[in-house]
Amino acid sequence: MYKYLLILVMLVPFKAQSQDSDIGNWLIYIGNKKLNADWNLHNEVQYRNYNAIGDLEQLLLRTGIGKNLTEGNNNLLLGYGFIRSENYFNENDKVVVNEHRIFQQFITKQEIGKVGVQHRYRFEQRFVEDDFKLRFRYFLGLTYPLSERFYLSNYNEIFLNTVQNAFDRHRLYGGLGYKLSDKVKVELGYMNQFLASLNRDQVNLLAFVNF
Repeated sequence: MYKYLLILVMLVPFKAQSQDSDIGNWLIYIGNKKLNADWNLHNEVQYRNYNAIGDLEQLLLRTGIGKNLTEGNNNLLLGYGFIRSENYFNENDKVVVNEHRIFQQFITKQEIGKVGVQHRYRFEQRFVEDDFKLRFRYFLGLTYPLSERFYLSNYNEIFLNTVQNAFDRHRLYGGLGYKLSDKVKVELGYMNQFLASLNRDQVNLLAFVNF
């Protein structure tokens, strides 16, 4: 039952097209260094393009120190991120916006049958040029093994600002993953990002490394 439910959920990003949608590409590296049984170091690089590659939309660098509350299932993390955005203000010209971000997050994991479930709660303090913003994010991720190495991956994430118009964005993702080893896995997936005024479609290539 869980298998068919997960496959149905993962079809949503491919059907949720918009007439105003553009397709971009995200290259993502996510690393996790286990310092000891209690502590871990998070590191992350995301290179986001407006097209296949070369037309930079955003460069995101993120790191943080985490503490396990229970072995492998519940983790608290304090982190920092630097984000460089290159936004078009007409067809040919861009404006560069730099952001420094402090964030706190809690991740909890569980299994329901063969389905792996991850909840992530994140609170961000965003220093965007001369502006200061606060934002909440909730992430629900699902994985389902197809074989010893292949698996399906899906996530749903919503972003809420602490202002009158709270909605910021909503992301839906579905992909296929492959475990190269116990410490390395890669995913190729497709994401719909729903913004207040338009939708963006992204082809995502992700690498996860535990070391």
